[in-house]
Amino acid sequence: MIYRFKNSKIIISIILFVIMSIQPLFAQANFNPDTVKAQKFDTGKMWSFDYPPFDYFEKTYGFKPTQEWFDDVRLSALRVPGCTSSFVSGDGLMMTNYHCAEGLVRRVQKEGEDLINNGFFAKTLADERKIPNYYTEKLVFIKDVSEEVHDAIAKGTTNEEKAKIKEEKSKELVELYKKETGLNCQFVSLFNGGKFSIYGYKRYDDVRLVFVPEYQAAYFGGDYDNFTYPRYNLDCAFLRAYENDQPVKAENFFKFSTNGIQLGEPIFTVGNPGFTQRLKTVAFLEYQRDVTYRNNSYLFDSYFNVLETLKSIAPDKKDEYEQIRRRIGNAQKVFHQTYKGLTDPYLLARKQAFEKEIKEKVFANKSLKEKYGGIWENISKTRTEMKEIGPKISAYTLNNIFSSQYFLIARDLVKFAKEMQKPEAERDAKYKGEKLDSTINSLYPEKLDKLLEVTKLKIQADFIRMNLGNQNPIVMKLFSDKSGKDAADYILANSVMDERDKFISLAKKDAEKILNSNDPFVYFIIETQDKITELQNKSKEITSTEQVFDDMLGEVVFMLYSTNIPPDANFTLRISDGVLQNFDYNGTIAPTVTTFYGMYDRHYSFYKEYPWNIAPSWDEPSKVDLATPFNFTSTNDIVGGNSGSAVINKNAEVVGLAFDGNMESIYGNFIYMTHNNRCISVDARGMMEAFEKVYKADRFVNELKEGKLP
Repeated sequence: MIYRFKNSKIIISIILFVIMSIQPLFAQANFNPDTVKAQKFDTGKMWSFDYPPFDYFEKTYGFKPTQEWFDDVRLSALRVPGCTSSFVSGDGLMMTNYHCAEGLVRRVQKEGEDLINNGFFAKTLADERKIPNYYTEKLVFIKDVSEEVHDAIAKGTTNEEKAKIKEEKSKELVELYKKETGLNCQFVSLFNGGKFSIYGYKRYDDVRLVFVPEYQAAYFGGDYDNFTYPRYNLDCAFLRAYENDQPVKAENFFKFSTNGIQLGEPIFTVGNPGFTQRLKTVAFLEYQRDVTYRNNSYLFDSYFNVLETLKSIAPDKKDEYEQIRRRIGNAQKVFHQTYKGLTDPYLLARKQAFEKEIKEKVFANKSLKEKYGGIWENISKTRTEMKEIGPKISAYTLNNIFSSQYFLIARDLVKFAKEMQKPEAERDAKYKGEKLDSTINSLYPEKLDKLLEVTKLKIQADFIRMNLGNQNPIVMKLFSDKSGKDAADYILANSVMDERDKFISLAKKDAEKILNSNDPFVYFIIETQDKITELQNKSKEITSTEQVFDDMLGEVVFMLYSTNIPPDANFTLRISDGVLQNFDYNGTIAPTVTTFYGMYDRHYSFYKEYPWNIAPSWDEPSKVDLATPFNFTSTNDIVGGNSGSAVINKNAEVVGLAFDGNMESIYGNFIYMTHNNRCISVDARGMMEAFEKVYKADRFVNELKEGKLP
């Protein structure tokens, strides 16, 4: 359909918008690697509280916070195992994500309850449930120890000696400041060893559950919507820290905003991003691409996708296979997308440009060249050494997620045989006397899902071959079959592991017959498991040597760029700035905010079927103002570990709660792409609307509004 526009300005605006939208795509599709330039924010915006970005915030947003502002923000934030939290009232009320707290809900659930599907709200303080073996910690002390560490390292004469000195010095400093402050202290490396700090944390060991919504409200859309946007999730949880059996009196906390966010307004995520590799060398990233992420992506993709097929083959186990898919779904997307990014020539060219820029500055200065000029060549050498052993470690390693049970059973059988070779007096109790028969019977599960285990074996066989190569003796022994059978069928045809009775019969023979049985699974265990420790020790030696050069790289990066770029994430507290901003996706544009209208539309559009079925308490759309902002997307820089980060405005008020990123944000492991990397958060207005109208949590709502218990 063709329209006539009366106003030429509208035409010009549309043309400019289209050009700006597709320009990044053209840049990546057709480029000359020699002309690619590193961009200002390739290393991200995860600013450390050691070096607050006063001038940058003022220049970018016209907002220059004081040191007192940064201190208040830091002391309001918290770290919990694997995630982030923060105080949101003066009485120790804490906010984090539901997906960070789901396991805690299961811990406090009483017999006959179903808090996962029904949610939980403590109507009184007495109803708040203590979470066993859980804690939160607040960063209250930061001490720069860079000079002491660098001076100590400089006394080493070899790379091995320098690595040892650094390790010893870090332990010494941790103990020193632990005694001095009485805090839980941590040695922190920033800028990949360019700077070092001691962080002191005050820990609260008494944390209690206050509120969680139903699982379906928190995880609406399930794995399909994970790492996507638009989203419609109430992914929040509220806890309370106690001290001496009383709610903690928190002098610093983020009060909830009642006004929400405006377009263009600066907002900040305050949390503990887990892990990035943005300052690493290109040689290191190439190793990650060719070994680490290639392997992880292959395993997660293969297993995740085949489970969907198995659901059709074995409908009676559909729910079981779907649960496995859900458990690995998040990691599958992370590894798949990161590997995809690392294999993108344009993104790698951006990293090469950044490295080239550093090297040119180093080699242009005689003293810098003498001290730092060998960094890149040496790291390239250590990565080359790792390429010799990394694939072997991957192929030899067994785990409960991806390894077929047949390998794990064989591992237990070999351990059993080796125990039986010892004099009876030296064996563990379960390997002698009356317990022996029971031990033998326990080596093989009573029930084994053969469909699943054979499927995993097929994946594992290809994985081993991929890492070791077709001419490797282990591969030739296990999988070289001229009959045309695939690897899994061939290995099972020559093994007793697929039948419990045959296995038990072998296990009852003497140790030498077991170890010399020529069973392919037993052969694999004997040929690999004793070698893993040796390979891992070698890997540790290589990594320790490389760390010396990585620290040197950190030194020179900090020397050249100072605090104009942030350090890599390492699960320590950071602040990231951003604004509400849409992005291009799937041929259209993502809205900056979603509303309850969208959630109900999705519910009905998918015929009320899982995972887009709403929780029962949300059954009446009239309960809420449907136009209320629910989730939003912004340019804040986050990665795993940031889950549960408060999103605050310049008044240090909560305007949202970060819980996810879009698919493009996964590239943030090694590069931050401003045009499409987005943080996704629950809007504070959506949370308050739900707490008031759906959950009728008046005591809770009043505390958030007033910043203290009623």
